Amino acid sequence: MHIVANTDVCVGAAQCVLTEPTVFDQDSDGTVTVLVERPEGDQARSAQLAVELCPSRALSLED
Repeated sequence: MHIVANTDVCVGAAQCVLTEPTVFDQDSDGTVTVLVERPEGDQARSAQLAVELCPSRALSLED
């Protein structure tokens, strides 16, 4: 699993950071930053939930 962030559509809601702060962060403008592009185990499950919760659909998963 590989996390892809479309920073052009990110609205800075921080749902990803709140769900999995070891994988996601925000830059000074509030835009998502992916800290771990290929999470594994429990981290991957939480990251997948964060992708699903993203209100702007700025996050996606690729194999």
